[in-house]
Amino acid sequence: MSTLDLQEQEQVDALKSWWGENGKWVIGAVVVALLGFSGVQFWKNHQAQQAGEAAKLFSEVIRQTQSNDAKRVNDAVAALVDKFGSSAYAPRAQFVAVQANLQVKDVARAKTQLQWIIEHAAETNLQDTARLKLASILLDEKKLDEAITLLNATHPDAFSGLYADLKGDVLSAQGKTEEAKAAYTQALAKIEPKSMYRNLVQLKLDGLGDSK
Repeated sequence: MSTLDLQEQEQVDALKSWWGENGKWVIGAVVVALLGFSGVQFWKNHQAQQAGEAAKLFSEVIRQTQSNDAKRVNDAVAALVDKFGSSAYAPRAQFVAVQANLQVKDVARAKTQLQWIIEHAAETNLQDTARLKLASILLDEKKLDEAITLLNATHPDAFSGLYADLKGDVLSAQGKTEEAKAAYTQALAKIEPKSMYRNLVQLKLDGLGDSK
């Protein structure tokens, strides 16, 4: 890889600035997409088995999101989790609350809810998504060792690209340039060739300079 020229470096610097401000929302969009897919599967496979009251409480959680009031969302989620914490609705409701709390900068509550999902969700894809989201928050807080611990957890291959990319961000923030390059390279190997997300990862890798 050749040394970046001035124009390329400016593009990389602009990307880094954009990613610092918006990266967590990119991950948030991925989370929403994953939840959307898993939600469809959930309704197809489990709707008939779920308790009617739990379904009503989950509907109330969704309804409260329209109020743009994080307290109302949290109260609705707490009611569901208290009565049906072992149901498939509970971790999904917690994710809804996480997004509401992050919007109002209540990061501490969002982190607690993500940790609940990691510890209590029966579906591994929800646990893996929660780890990814929590690691992104820890990166923002400069709690880099904690973020790496989460990202080193075993996860399905479908998550490998996202985990490796975020791991590259953490390693780069730690000043571990060569390890960050390896993580970004791994991410590129796992992300679909036609995905626009590849371009972001490639630019971050290019921004670290030539390998020695």
